[in-house]
Amino acid sequence: MRPTPARPIRSVQALVEAGLAGPEAAAALAEVAERYAIALTPHVSGQIRSADDPIARQFVPTTAELRLHPAERADPIGDHAHAPLPGLVRRYPDRVLLKAVHVCPVYCRFCFRREQVGPGGAMLSEPELDAALDWIAGQDQLWEVILTGGDPLVMRPAWLQRVLGRLAQIPHVQVVRVHTRVPVVDPARVDDALIEALSAFVPVWVGVHSNHADELGAPGVKAALDRLARAGLPLVGQTVLLAGVNDEVGAMEALLRGMVRMRIKPYYLHHGDLAPGTAHFRTRIAHGQGLMAALRGRVSGLCLPTYVLDLPGGHGKVPLLPSALRGQDPDGAWIVDDPWGGQHRYREALP
Repeated sequence: MRPTPARPIRSVQALVEAGLAGPEAAAALAEVAERYAIALTPHVSGQIRSADDPIARQFVPTTAELRLHPAERADPIGDHAHAPLPGLVRRYPDRVLLKAVHVCPVYCRFCFRREQVGPGGAMLSEPELDAALDWIAGQDQLWEVILTGGDPLVMRPAWLQRVLGRLAQIPHVQVVRVHTRVPVVDPARVDDALIEALSAFVPVWVGVHSNHADELGAPGVKAALDRLARAGLPLVGQTVLLAGVNDEVGAMEALLRGMVRMRIKPYYLHHGDLAPGTAHFRTRIAHGQGLMAALRGRVSGLCLPTYVLDLPGGHGKVPLLPSALRGQDPDGAWIVDDPWGGQHRYREALP
């Protein structure tokens, strides 16, 4: 493992100096960097063992990102089509995304918002944020606000507490969900001030994004997650299915067990979105379904997320779980697969 760098890596030159890219690749990677932001925290870069390990694949840019597929989209899940105001996305009647910031401590190479996030994105201005919060207050169907971005936990705790305080004053907002990579990529940020901000007002659920067990085993991560859990903040896990990172059963099993051991309930396993330059990360849907089928019966139900596809165009998430029901036989009994591949007849006992 390389020594932990003292500063974040934000350029191709810094990648070369850290030994994470060869000098011969610098010119080609500069073309990648012109389009997509680069950032690795010292915590993340210190975990990388080799160019093809699961941490490097997630955060170190490669020239594969320059290859675009005709089906890929700058806005792959349709944020723009459902944005009533800057920073807001509403696809469902009872919830809304609030994208208060457009920067992250790290930039994942598969990010579905990679065309929108980065150093130039900054955060909503104060008037824009006030307008977004006023709009939420005027929509009494909204039950949940999802803070996302960018990564909302890069905000100063005082600013985060201000946002949560405003949401707490809206009677119909009952729950806030905060989606973040911070506990696994920059765990030192999870300090007393951040815990206080997250715990002060409305019930807050924290969606922890992690894609490989090595992220959870890194120094400081368990302590950060313990702080969140002991403060009474429920933790749910989000994972992206990524070729070469977690697309085989052993790797996914280790990640899901690691999440539950750290009191994170696996929530969603996302099929890779059609973000530009990310085809090398995507798997076939049938592969993801086979992976979920292999995990059923192999791990506790606590460990199983829902495998979902975010439909292009903003049409929402659909589950991609394979059905255990094979159909009905001529007598009307269902043919059902058990977790180990056996088939059984099940007759519905109805009055």
